[in-house]
Amino acid sequence: MNAHAIATAAREMDIGIGGLWVRLRTDSPDFVAAMAGRFRGFLGHVAQPDHVFDIELTPFPDGDDEAVDAHADEVQVTRAGHLWQVRRGDFFAQWDPRLRHGHARMVPSPYSLDSVIRILHTLILAEQGGMLMHASSVAWGGRAFVFTGVSGAGKTTISRLCPPDAHILTDEMSFIRATDGLYSAHGTPFSGELGRPGENLSAPLAGIFLLAQGPENRVDPFSPAQAVRALMANILYFARDDALTTRVFDNAIALAARVPVRRLTFVPDSRVWDLIGSQA
Repeated sequence: MNAHAIATAAREMDIGIGGLWVRLRTDSPDFVAAMAGRFRGFLGHVAQPDHVFDIELTPFPDGDDEAVDAHADEVQVTRAGHLWQVRRGDFFAQWDPRLRHGHARMVPSPYSLDSVIRILHTLILAEQGGMLMHASSVAWGGRAFVFTGVSGAGKTTISRLCPPDAHILTDEMSFIRATDGLYSAHGTPFSGELGRPGENLSAPLAGIFLLAQGPENRVDPFSPAQAVRALMANILYFARDDALTTRVFDNAIALAARVPVRRLTFVPDSRVWDLIGSQA
């Protein structure tokens, strides 16, 4: 029985993203089955997950899933002592990093669970020197390249244009980890316009590009301050917490010091990958 089949037959599933395993437990096998499809390629079974989350499902208001607009309410992430609390109109979650255990009460929506998982990873990675970044990423030739920018800058486009032997790690949300001062990019199940999960692979991070579309393909360097500003503008981060905010800022400075951050102006043509591949 494969991981997908195991998950659909059970009331829990283990999701592994970037080597971090989160076990989700719920009383609803139907919800587990639905979520198994969303996180396909990132499911497995581990004897000891890194974190455990219990999911309590609540009905949609008035039984109408259209009554919940996940984007209508601003997400709030606060800390009370050691306990993180995350709330939005469609969910409320608490997570204790000391116990590596959390609880979430939410409507049975994949978008709600997806948001909780993303926010949980922002908190975990921030403490480890890594981050989730609103960016696409591609592994090619043993190296990973991350592409970020405002909506419409071309994150999905640059992914679509990648060479046939490249691997799209995500076109939506890049997962960056730091290990002994070295950075790597990992595939994620979070998808954008491509509408499919990334490949569950990783590679050393060789460069980060702030995208802009223009009349020619060119790469322009950033000053250290410009590089940090570019990173901070695109790191996924919600917490209203001074200590963690300082940590995220320090993480951006450390990343910019080790990995080249540049502007990539490109014509939407596959030849841009010749330029990307030439970058050390």
